[in-house]
Amino acid sequence: QAASGPSVQEVCSLSLELASSHTPATMSGVTVADECVEKYNQIKMKKDLRFVTFKIQDKKQIVIDIEGAKDQGLTDFVSILPEDQPRYALIDLDYQTDDGREQSKLCFVFWSPDDKTSVKDRMLYASSKDAIKKKLVGIMKELQANDLGDLDTDTVMEYMKK
Repeated sequence: QAASGPSVQEVCSLSLELASSHTPATMSGVTVADECVEKYNQIKMKKDLRFVTFKIQDKKQIVIDIEGAKDQGLTDFVSILPEDQPRYALIDLDYQTDDGREQSKLCFVFWSPDDKTSVKDRMLYASSKDAIKKKLVGIMKELQANDLGDLDTDTVMEYMKK
């Protein structure tokens, strides 16, 4: 006699149970504060900031960390990143295309200094990244940086041109 698996009814019941227990947050349970979306809209529409960084507070919520004024640049942005903790960031980058046109695009940056960050923090930030990206609708570019070399001016500008 062949072994039988779960009935269709049991599978449907389990599926419903799992679906109803799923929260709109990430698998890590981290949520995104409304202020993050408001800041994204500000930098996108008003263009009055160069960058904003976000951190996970108390392992529960993504909140605003540091803002950079419009007159600051990529070097200023890199200088405020913690050397031993991950961050998410938005930076409004000005660059010139290969055919000489001036461009400006928002770039989402996931900063995760792998050699100096705890495995727990790296896992928490990696598993929560989609939550903030889903809230920041319309991001054109995304960059992951694991060391300062990844944020070198030439490297970033070449990436933005792609």
